Amino acid sequence: MAFNWKKILATALSVAVAAYLLLAVTAFNKPEGKAKVCTQVKINIADAAVDGFLNADAIKRMLQQKGVYPLGKAMHEVNVRLIEETIGRSPFVAKAEVCKTDGGFVEINLSQRMPVIRVMANNGDDYYVDSHGGIMQKTHYVSDIIVATGNISKGYARRVLTQVGNTIAADKFWQSQVVQLNVLPDGTMEMVPRVGDNIVYLGSPSGLQAKLDRLRKFYKYGLSRVGWDRYSYISVEFGNQIICKKRHHAPGARPAGQ
Repeated sequence: MAFNWKKILATALSVAVAAYLLLAVTAFNKPEGKAKVCTQVKINIADAAVDGFLNADAIKRMLQQKGVYPLGKAMHEVNVRLIEETIGRSPFVAKAEVCKTDGGFVEINLSQRMPVIRVMANNGDDYYVDSHGGIMQKTHYVSDIIVATGNISKGYARRVLTQVGNTIAADKFWQSQVVQLNVLPDGTMEMVPRVGDNIVYLGSPSGLQAKLDRLRKFYKYGLSRVGWDRYSYISVEFGNQIICKKRHHAPGARPAGQ
């Protein structure tokens, strides 16, 4: 009896294909990660080394309080969108992205809004301004951040103080040197430095970088020689010149007759 090898081969191939499709469909329809649980949660915060409002523990507590922290949960029950939305409700989060891996890991990546200036205005307002001009309510305390006082509206804070804060924050020297800014009624600005018992009058905040560069040179070639407390008031308002008011008595001492 002659065998029709072509027919037998075709039949065997059909059976193999059918078996493969059956296995594939079964695997596809199996609930994703049904037998797997989340064994690790990795929280990455951009600029975590900067003194901001957020850390990994704060994010963990936030998710636990809302009942969406994924550790120990079945992977198919981990709702990535819900975790992102929960984190995104924080006023200190700029952006959050969450993903799951086949190994049972959940990775959370987020960037935070960074405060550059704390505003303590004459009208009683007390809040932070972030690097993008956003207003952040003062629910946390951030150390070593510039304090701005005086006649400050929220519009002025967004429009002007954000740029001033970013300019100062971009330079490590001025970031450590500037303690306070005071906005006068006409919108001009004074600066209180960390070193030296004097006030620096910046005038209009426009052209701030050039004024700071000029002041740095004066610090290096002037005050470093004559003494940091020789002058009580230093003005860099006008280009290419620095106007100083001499101190007439020792720092902290009362003038004669008082």
